[in-house]
Amino acid sequence: MKALVQNILVAVNGSQSSIHAAMYGIIMAKQYRLNLKFVYVVDTATLKRLTIGKFLVQEESAGLEGNLRADGEKYLNYVMGLAKKKGVKAEMELREGSVWVEVVKAADMFGAKMILLGGHPSRYAVTGKVHDDSSIFSKTNKDIILNANCSTLVVYEPKVEDLFRIL
Repeated sequence: MKALVQNILVAVNGSQSSIHAAMYGIIMAKQYRLNLKFVYVVDTATLKRLTIGKFLVQEESAGLEGNLRADGEKYLNYVMGLAKKKGVKAEMELREGSVWVEVVKAADMFGAKMILLGGHPSRYAVTGKVHDDSSIFSKTNKDIILNANCSTLVVYEPKVEDLFRIL
């Protein structure tokens, strides 16, 4: 019988909750022998809108994009290091564009059967509906959940660091 889930993708944005989702993904990959991929998206879509709207000048936008790219590489290398320490092989990808669009595309291209997102329970209703709030990442999570072609899991495991240490 073929496994229900073979490939999982973790959206990393540098937040503590996304690092926890990465740890959770590493635990899952090790325990169930899953293929794991981390993706970070440089939000060039928002930078473009801010530049067109004259909130940023072109030079500022280019500088921010470079900083975001460097941050993305740093966070991806960090979670790859965590995976390596636990003996888990993983892939990583730095993408550019609209965050939710690129996460969904990356999941599709990877053949992911599950996307892991970092989150916090206060932002999610018991019914599974995502509350609207001013947080950019929670809106992005909402868009990923609504548009993904596979299951999504919002990871909130308060003791994930402890679980990760004993893995």
